Order: sequence, then structure tokens, then C-alpha cells
Amino acid sequence: MNKQPGTKGLIFNEPQLWEKSRNGRCAISLPCSDVKRSLLDPSLMGDAPELPQLYELDVVRHYTRLSQWNFGVDSGMYPLGSCTMKYNPKTNEVQAARQGFAGAHPLAGEEFSQGALKLMYDLEKALGEITGFPAVTLQPAAGAHGEFAGILMFHAYHAKKGKQRSKIIIPDTAHGTNPASAALCGYESVSVKSGERGILEPEAVAAIMDEDTAGIMITNPNTLGLFEENIREICEIVHAKGGLVYGDGANMNAIMGIVKPGDLGIDALHLNLHKTMSTPHGGGGPGCGSVSVVKELIPFLPVPRIEKQLDTYKFITDCPDSIGRMHTFYGHFGVMVKTWAYILSMGPKGLKDASTLAVLNANYIKESLKGTLNLPYDRPCMHECVFNDKFQQEHHITTMDMAKRLLDYGFHPPTVYFPLVVDAAFMVEPTETESKENIDQFIDAVKAIAAEAMENPELLKKAPLLTKVTRLDEVAAARKPCLRG
Repeated sequence: MNKQPGTKGLIFNEPQLWEKSRNGRCAISLPCSDVKRSLLDPSLMGDAPELPQLYELDVVRHYTRLSQWNFGVDSGMYPLGSCTMKYNPKTNEVQAARQGFAGAHPLAGEEFSQGALKLMYDLEKALGEITGFPAVTLQPAAGAHGEFAGILMFHAYHAKKGKQRSKIIIPDTAHGTNPASAALCGYESVSVKSGERGILEPEAVAAIMDEDTAGIMITNPNTLGLFEENIREICEIVHAKGGLVYGDGANMNAIMGIVKPGDLGIDALHLNLHKTMSTPHGGGGPGCGSVSVVKELIPFLPVPRIEKQLDTYKFITDCPDSIGRMHTFYGHFGVMVKTWAYILSMGPKGLKDASTLAVLNANYIKESLKGTLNLPYDRPCMHECVFNDKFQQEHHITTMDMAKRLLDYGFHPPTVYFPLVVDAAFMVEPTETESKENIDQFIDAVKAIAAEAMENPELLKKAPLLTKVTRLDEVAAARKPCLRG
């Protein structure tokens, strides 16, 4: 495919509903009520709210046009690094929308919730098998919430031992939420730099690990898209001083079905089920940050926990050492249904194939673009690869300029300026769901933009040119956002 997906096209303006409102218009006819009309006490009612008055076509076109301004994974490639913005099979949405699941009431009680409890129980067992741990909680609402739950369990573990500790080691290649989670649990974050190969060196960890350090939080694969090859040795160093190892499993889509983190010495690990195992990620929607733990941490898991007694599933709350409840009821159940549908439909081979393809696609992009963009760590990567703008700097073109220009070619830009260990980072994660043809289009677009940087740098400084809104004043947009179309 030589043509790029970006095009000028027909872009509609769309005013606010109030501007389209005309007195007397109505988009719906309500059926006659079979309940006797009864007026409330006027003193309780106040003034009736004024609502825009529209006819049906106004409403349909308004929301259709707004949807055409959005870019999503159903529209095109979403190469955001460290975010796993992949296409998810629509069948998983269908399963979660089934009336027995979508209509289940959380106050129905165990007797009338056996199907939901069984699904959660079976999902916990499957995630334990995939990650290599004996117990799992599904209660945390997302990845950072899972980190928080995990470090709360570390805190409870050390308190039970009789001596609380004050510090957590955070590598410079960890996700940005890791130090925040540690701080929320009362720990001081101690930074450790990765080595020249982009991974942690055991000597660096050993130099700062002491009896006052509660543990370490390791993102693996890390935010450079590299596997922490020294993970076993690092775990041994931390354990020797009585510490615990937390695994940030947000990038599990690179090793799922290939590596079990529980076998590496990690004590607790969260997964972003809404990223790795189905459910569209982003937009503030619900997530699930399941946490897998070793045997020693089981007493501290959040309550309620699900246990199977004979053929009945029950919520268990009599857990005196538990960190308590992390979420109302048991968490975001709809996400769990989609995850379970994903696991069942993929099977062990499918999950492994997904990881294999994610790694293959990322390495294909890395090898294809490493002469076009600078590659600070030129070695096999996992699910993502990180470039920067070193080659373009002589033409005064930045990573941001190239990201903006990608919009004109019809691609959502990759993650930029993260991770911080790479100056002006240009971070690409193709995921396993993009075809070679789509990836080749992206590669060709980046190469074309790199050529423009040499031949017509002023063009890139003005990009994007084909979008509804062109180059914004980003400082003003952050400080004084205008939310009108």
C-alpha cells in the first residue's frame, strides 16, 4: 500500500447544542403515562432546568459529527508506547453485554450471583497460572490502583514482622506511577539508574539495598522496551536483606505465555487487564489492575476474597491481616468478563502467539527505522522501541514536530518525551494486532517525514496542516483549555 491513510477530507464544524436549539422542536415522543400525574410540592422543586430543544436529525448529526473528530483504535493504528492501545475482538464486548452479566446487581447476594462469582474465581485461577502465583485479587480498579494495593500489602507484611521500613527502590526505567504509589504508602522513593545497556545492574541495587528498605518496584519489560535480564539476581539481593520485589506487569503483553514472573523471584505483580487482556484502554473508562501474590502475602490480600466451598462460591471477609477493601463491591466486573472471554478464546497458544507477534512487530519497526531516527539502545527490544530526534536536530526539527506531522499522514502519534532516560524520546509500540501492511505504512510515513525534515523543515514546524485544528499553543491549551468545537 503506497497511499497513506491521511487525507484532507470533509471536516464538519459543529456548534454547541444550545446554538442549534429552537423553541418547539422535540426529538422524541413519550408514550402516554399509565401512572396518575402527581405534582410535587412547589417549594421542593425550584426552577425547571432549561434544556436545548432539538429535533431528531439535529441530535443524530451532532453526535455523529463529534465522533468523526475523534481518533480511536477502530479508526487506525495507535502506536503509543507503554500503553498497549491494541484492537480488541468485539466478541468480548458482546459477552460483557449479556444480560446475565450486565444486568447483575451487586446487592443480589451470593445465592443469586453464583455465575458471576464462578467467573471471577476461575479468572483468578487462570491469571495465577499465567503469572506463576498461587493467589490473585481482581479488586483494584486499574494499574496504579494495583500498585497501591501491592505496596499496601508490602507495608502490612513488614508491620506484621514487627519492624516497618521507610524506603522503596524505584529504577529510572519504571513507570511514572511507581514512586507515587510508594509515596501514598508512606515510603520514600530511592532512585536507581539503569546501566549502559538500558537495564538494571545488580551492583547498583546492592549498593543501596539495606535493612530499612521495604523492597523494589521493577517494570519488566521496562519502559525502554527491554527485558530486565538480571531480574533473578536482583530479587536475591533484595530478599537477602528482608525486602520484597514488586513487579509492574503493565507490559505483560510482551512475555505472556513465555515468562512467569512468579518464577523469577517477584513477590507481587499487577496486570493491566484492560490493556493486555482486552477492553479498550484510555478515555477514563473502567479498568482492572489484578494483583498476583506469593504465598507469604496471601493473608494481606484485599477483602472480600472468593472461595469455593463444595460447589458453592462465597465471599470471605474474615481475614484479620487484610489491607481491607480497595473498591466498592469487588471491582469493575465488566472488564473481568472481557478478560475471561479473551483468555478462553485465545487459549495458551494464542496468548503466547500474541506476545510473540507484539515483540516481532516492535523489532521490525526498530530495524526498519534505526537509520532514519536515532536508536539510543540498539539491541533486541520487547513490545516497544524507543528512538529520538538526534538525527533531525541539525535541521532544527524536534520529536514534537515529527509527531505533529504524523497526524497529516493519518496516524496517531507515538508516545513522545517518555521515558525520561532518553532525551526527546519517540516511543513506538505497534502491538500484536497490526498487520505488516499497516506497520509498513507507518514506517513509510516516518521516513517521509524525516526526508521533509531535511528538505522542508518549515513545513514540519507548521504541522499538522490537514487536521480540524492545526498547531496549537500547547502552553495556553494546558492553562486555558477551550472545549468548544
